[in-house]
Amino acid sequence: MNPLEAQLDYPLADLIPAPGALHEIVPGLRWARMPLPFALDHVNLWLLQDEVDGRAGWSAIDTGAGTDASRAAWEQVLADGLEGEPLVRVIATHCHPDHVGLSGWLCTRFGAPFWITTGEFGFARMMAAALPGVDGPSAIPHFERHGLRDAALLDQMRSRRNYYPSLVPAVPDAYTRLQDGQQVAIGGRSWRVITGFGHSPEHASLYCEALNVLVSGDMVLPRISTNVSVFAVEPDGNPLQLYLDSLDKFADLPDDVLVLPAHGKPFRGLHTRIGQLRAHHAARLAEVLQLCSTPQSAMDIVPIMFQRALDAHQLSFALGEALAHLHQLYYDDVIIKLQSNDGIFRFTRRDTQL
Repeated sequence: MNPLEAQLDYPLADLIPAPGALHEIVPGLRWARMPLPFALDHVNLWLLQDEVDGRAGWSAIDTGAGTDASRAAWEQVLADGLEGEPLVRVIATHCHPDHVGLSGWLCTRFGAPFWITTGEFGFARMMAAALPGVDGPSAIPHFERHGLRDAALLDQMRSRRNYYPSLVPAVPDAYTRLQDGQQVAIGGRSWRVITGFGHSPEHASLYCEALNVLVSGDMVLPRISTNVSVFAVEPDGNPLQLYLDSLDKFADLPDDVLVLPAHGKPFRGLHTRIGQLRAHHAARLAEVLQLCSTPQSAMDIVPIMFQRALDAHQLSFALGEALAHLHQLYYDDVIIKLQSNDGIFRFTRRDTQL
């Protein structure tokens, strides 16, 4: 365990449910873990005993990706873990494939409503349809402008045209809107919606005061920092500022709240972890600012921020995150953006231009 993790409390120690198995967190709240086909190899799902419109069953928070392995794990959960009761509601924290990939499959199978924020629903539908602007090829000019000129890597990224639709084969046609501050009744208890930004368009975390439990989704993770990227569809965005501002919305929660994250293990120490995340980004910003003593593209920054080999999937997020830190400094007016004759955007400290 690294020193930062040692500052957190893991009440379940090293317990991790096997794919298709469930672990009860408290009565009526169960934890499932689904496999993922990339380096971040799992996603946590949360099943809550519930009743919707007179139908008794379970509400699922997040679904896993649309892969055969996830479907097989779900079949085992449904056969062995829910007392034979159906899903009566599917809730998604946000639009990424590991969270909505099987939403269409589950909602259709059980006739269950789909609950999600408007921002996440819209993006999920756009990406599942591979619309121009959010499909794989649309990212290529964006990456090229920020310094990625490796032909082999660019070809790999072009080949990812159907990457999102391959993991999210269907998104429900209709949804029930989640909104910030809304109180959602699940299993006879009230859960408050806390929306966050920067990682995705309108991420929804859920907090239950009665249980002292926070389903944090990807907004607060115990071991890794949440990816915060500038993407082609919003090329001038400032997602890091949005993310840091969003962390303020957890300020009124008790520090001993049990955090149920989308990746990693349940933990206590919410405010300690938020402090760690803020310190992490502050250190990265200072590092990037120092590098910008000379003009730097986002691609120049990537090997400094991510000191390991990256495949095309990982590089797309690393480049987006490097650019997010550059944009934060740009909007703070401490660096300026220049476009060179080669068409690449580079950033340099404002005080070096005086």
